[in-house]
Amino acid sequence: MSIPVYILKRALQAVPLLFLISLMAFTMLKVAPVDPLAHLRANPAISQQAIKDEEERLGLNKPPHIQYYIWLRNLAEGDLGVSTTGGSVFELLKQRAGNTLMLSVLTIIATWLIAIPAGTYAAIHRGKFVDKFFGIVTAMGMSMPTFLSSLLLLMFALGTGLLPIGGLTSPDFFERDPFGQALDLAHHLIIPVTVLTFFSLATIQRQMRGSLLDVLRKEYVRTARAKGLSENIVIYKHAVRNAINPLITLFGFEFASLLSGSALAEMVLAYPGLGRLTLEGVLTKDMNLVMASIMLGALMLILGNLVADVLLKVTDPRISLES
Repeated sequence: MSIPVYILKRALQAVPLLFLISLMAFTMLKVAPVDPLAHLRANPAISQQAIKDEEERLGLNKPPHIQYYIWLRNLAEGDLGVSTTGGSVFELLKQRAGNTLMLSVLTIIATWLIAIPAGTYAAIHRGKFVDKFFGIVTAMGMSMPTFLSSLLLLMFALGTGLLPIGGLTSPDFFERDPFGQALDLAHHLIIPVTVLTFFSLATIQRQMRGSLLDVLRKEYVRTARAKGLSENIVIYKHAVRNAINPLITLFGFEFASLLSGSALAEMVLAYPGLGRLTLEGVLTKDMNLVMASIMLGALMLILGNLVADVLLKVTDPRISLES
């Protein structure tokens, strides 16, 4: 099966999956004991008629199945609806999704640039000090929640004043030249990228180490050594290339998990991203906002897995895309 045909097949398979995800998410949101207009009902200055008008605007006065049908119909037309705050959901997502995407991409790049060499080096020097050191670091990364590492880095930033706290840019961001804006943006991204990279590093590094150790035991590696090939060629040209293949399958999950993993970090670090926006929407039962965010997260997972499958086919032509 060719790659374009495979992509089309996966896209068609994604439609019923997205439908089921949306139905489950809508059902769970409807049974949640949260009133999206509680802040209006608690305000004595707001009349009952104003509350009824707001219910009409948001469609909350209709039966749940009618609400879902209206949401699904609007989604098919490209309309994500309005938020309980009064703004367009599309505009809110457009403002925040770019920030989260930038954070996710930078985190993935930093994670893989560190994890692949670290895992390779640890496998080559198995049992030595470097291997044990990386083992300790990855164990810390796996056991430390993102909110805790976020708090620790915030304390470091407060104590030293070396790093900015909260937000994505400085107040004078638009007064700076393009180079100054890029530096300011990079300065603000140090803490969130570090937190999420440390969180993601353990899985990739350990997987790379274990995969390479397994490959180094293969018969063709022993044959390559017996032919007199240098150790560097055996490891980096033959072994590492095959050891990376299992890691590519993790790419899709890694890409999508950053959306949920970054939510707590964004809340603690006051980062203006999609995860923080989604959590705020869940707490206020902002139906349209939460549904759009969940669908975007599901789409990220599907696209990430698709990219991983295609990359796996490109790196290893022996792999079939029939499934």
